[in-house]
Amino acid sequence: MNIYKGLGLIMIFLFTACEKVIELKLDDAAPVLVIDGGVSDQNEVQQVKISKTYSFTEPNKFHGVSAAKVLLSVDGLSSIVFSEVSPGIYQSVKFKGKSGSKYELSVTVEGQTYKASSVMPARVPMDSLTFKSYDFFGETKNYVAVNFRDPAGVANQYRYILKFKGVVEKDVVSEDRFDDGNKVTNVIFYELNDLIKGDSIQVEIQCIDRNVYRYFYSLGQNSGSGGPPVAPANPPSNFSNGALGVFSAHTSSIRTALIK
Repeated sequence: MNIYKGLGLIMIFLFTACEKVIELKLDDAAPVLVIDGGVSDQNEVQQVKISKTYSFTEPNKFHGVSAAKVLLSVDGLSSIVFSEVSPGIYQSVKFKGKSGSKYELSVTVEGQTYKASSVMPARVPMDSLTFKSYDFFGETKNYVAVNFRDPAGVANQYRYILKFKGVVEKDVVSEDRFDDGNKVTNVIFYELNDLIKGDSIQVEIQCIDRNVYRYFYSLGQNSGSGGPPVAPANPPSNFSNGALGVFSAHTSSIRTALIK
């Protein structure tokens, strides 16, 4: 027994002796402008958010940038002015985007202009939402699936946004490389097991251009939602002059599913 007690004391000593406080030295980088904007094919107020990055030690909050000049051109012709409605939030008058049109967003802040463009793809409507169940190691998990018909002969990219009680719970993208012209059923891997009877979820499918797809695909890779996480890096923005974020001209199709 004395031998076991001695070994126990040695193990405790080894574990406690190995403890070491590591202090991370994190250098603060200069703030970078972040622009998040979009134009949809819905007749609604379109919105652009402008902010700046913050250091690791600062509170996680939206650092809105005011007094920016925000202009949107349509097919290189007419321009729409966005007005600031709160710090860093800019809105247009209500209008409806059009598939096939090229939209270019210009943001001028502190004497520097940042531009991004996006061509709105053709709309692909969502046919329905269905529920799917899968067994993982003896446990059944429930998910929702998006059903639609992919147009043949056209390269399409899709973004799926799942919301529960108004909060985005899943944001993923896909392309039709293996589904061109087919009936598509894409499962959104957000577990519904914790939802109760009477709850509802909302799913939006957006048709997005290739650059916007690359941005959200890279974002998913960084977070690990598209498979094993990769080395962290900023997603490839479509803005000029080093701004982060993305500008997307997209179509939108929304459906709601009720948990029974």
